[in-house]
Amino acid sequence: MARELTDILLSRGKIDRSALQRAAHLRTVSGEPIHRILPRLGMVSEEDMAEALAESLGLAIVEARDFPPRPVLGDRVAVSFLRQSRVLPIAETASEIHVAMADPLDRYAIDALRLLVDKPVKPVVAVPAELDRQIDRLYGNGKAEEAERMRAAAQSARPVDAQDVERLKDLASGAPVIRLVNRMIAEAVTRRASDIHIEPFEGRLRLRYRIDGMLTNMDPPPLELHAGMVSRVKVMAGLDIVERRLAQDGRCKTSVEGRDVDMRISIVPTLHGEAVVLRLLDRARAPLDLAKLGFGDSNLQRLTDALGHGSGILLVTGPTGSGKTTTLYAALQRLNGVERKIVTVEDPVEYQLPGVNQIQVNPRIGLSFANVLRSVLRHDPDIIMVGEIRDVETARIAVQAALTGHLVLSTLHTNSAAGAITRLIDMGVESYLLTSALRCIVAQRLVRTLCPECRAPHTETLETLRALGITPDDMRQGRPHLYRAKGCERCSGSGYLGRNSVAEVLPVDETMRRLILQHADAQTLERTARSDGMKTMREDGLAKALAGQTTVEEVLRVTQAD
Repeated sequence: MARELTDILLSRGKIDRSALQRAAHLRTVSGEPIHRILPRLGMVSEEDMAEALAESLGLAIVEARDFPPRPVLGDRVAVSFLRQSRVLPIAETASEIHVAMADPLDRYAIDALRLLVDKPVKPVVAVPAELDRQIDRLYGNGKAEEAERMRAAAQSARPVDAQDVERLKDLASGAPVIRLVNRMIAEAVTRRASDIHIEPFEGRLRLRYRIDGMLTNMDPPPLELHAGMVSRVKVMAGLDIVERRLAQDGRCKTSVEGRDVDMRISIVPTLHGEAVVLRLLDRARAPLDLAKLGFGDSNLQRLTDALGHGSGILLVTGPTGSGKTTTLYAALQRLNGVERKIVTVEDPVEYQLPGVNQIQVNPRIGLSFANVLRSVLRHDPDIIMVGEIRDVETARIAVQAALTGHLVLSTLHTNSAAGAITRLIDMGVESYLLTSALRCIVAQRLVRTLCPECRAPHTETLETLRALGITPDDMRQGRPHLYRAKGCERCSGSGYLGRNSVAEVLPVDETMRRLILQHADAQTLERTARSDGMKTMREDGLAKALAGQTTVEEVLRVTQAD
């Protein structure tokens, strides 16, 4: 079976032969089967391994909706056995029992269940993380008992002195704290969270995940474990474990469910202790592809045309958390090739791109955007990405780079595409330089997309549709089919699953250049761009609502300031 399984993974491009050789060596040393080694080492994701196992063994894969609403065997089976063996009965008939298994080759677990129910066992393949979630749902997740054990351990220990380095290291390396932090990260990744917030308050600790842009409260660990959790995070990020007076930033990488997850970590002192934010950068769930990010055909064509120029500036604008950097990374991914040299100047580096020279600024030692950008120009790059234009000095160097034959990609904090032009002029960049350097400006926001399993049809009133700018032409086939968020198990009751971009793309053509030289205001620039075919973010969002991808309320929420 092992040879056939590896053949499947190779044919699907899920692993290369060098990684397979390393895993085979470990198999020889440890005796552990190959289908367990590969996900554990992060060489293959749990989902890919489950699919390959199912194909190799001719078994079905169980989906989330296929799990039962109540335990099939009740208390006839020990929960500890289900957790340890990672098996879960999902259906029982008069002649057999159907069992979801993370490892369908585990004969011990199959034989144990067969003896328990005195029936043949029919296995199906389950993704381990999904199986763990379902066991938690049906039998309880055991967090209360674990928290009580850790609380007792924390209370029995003497108070931690901020200067006691060894004590803090011991606390951070303790098994209960390590398990707690690892489980917290794994749960956040499984729930598709982008951030983990750990916030101490008087007498309590608050834990929140940001899921699809919205913060959600989670069951917090005991307050007594706060020092240990913070110390553990600092150890992971290589930060000063005893410094509690100053803010610290770091990064690290971990493996969750068989795939790599980059983490940006920020720790700041607050009134009641150190607050921690972990930004989770899961490359497997962040497709660096412009089409998959939600750019429609017309916007994608305008953006592609701008990237086709050998020089000039392409700006992506929007508030913090609107996906600007991800769009730039997707653009770099499209441009990345052996014939081009690409250099980025970022604060911080979010994703690591193979073949791209990435530099992280550090103002404390003089590595500012402007200083690094001057040095980068001496390395003869073809394409430069500047993480953000924050001041006139950086803006002017970026413009000069564009005028001397470089393609420059960057971000700017403005509400609209047209507003970026007036913002640069207000910063002190001469308008005649902008007319020569600017190629295209993208403004974007992120809207939550409807869960396809539970979205509910909804009919708006004619008055509401007209107020939203939906014309009679839009309604010539009858009232458009709109949807509302309902909520189900798959989307954790929110009604939304994932996010997509809504954008406006403004090419800087001859008409725009004349208006820039005339110092036209943002409203005039936007009116002209719309007359030339540009759709605003709200119009792009309403088109997505009409297509059933999101809701009108969601579009209005993210574009209300525009």
